[in-house]
Amino acid sequence: MALILFVCTGNICRSPMAEAMLRHQLPPGSPWRVASAGTSAFTGDTASHAAIAALDDQGMDLRPHRSQTLHAQLVRDAQVIVALTRSHRDEILERFPEAAQKVFLLAGFDSRAGSDKDISDPIGGSANTYRTCRDRIAAAMPGLVEFLADFQPKK
Repeated sequence: MALILFVCTGNICRSPMAEAMLRHQLPPGSPWRVASAGTSAFTGDTASHAAIAALDDQGMDLRPHRSQTLHAQLVRDAQVIVALTRSHRDEILERFPEAAQKVFLLAGFDSRAGSDKDISDPIGGSANTYRTCRDRIAAAMPGLVEFLADFQPKK
């Protein structure tokens, strides 16, 4: 199975939401395995309560999520790495320059995102802030699913 990896900072809000949302969108029998990690995550943290609530609204359960730190083996194993912001992308490329051909920005899959390519961190924000973040992630999902359906790994 091919691995797609979402990356944010703490792996308790944005990237777990993206992971769950993509898993929910992929068709049955998809060859993709979905995971997430954080550039500065602690290992084993649960998703934030507000992120859990934002996905509960959509019928998705983030309660089983446990955070993990981005590490070299994950980067090697992933065929596609999706960063939530340009700073995440830049940090991934600085730490793992060999991954350059497989790192993308999530908002880049949303044709309506315009010049706003970062999905802001909702941590500490209101429930509405988390819903806005969730909706920005959701807007990119159709384009990402289409990309993954056509994806051919680089040799």
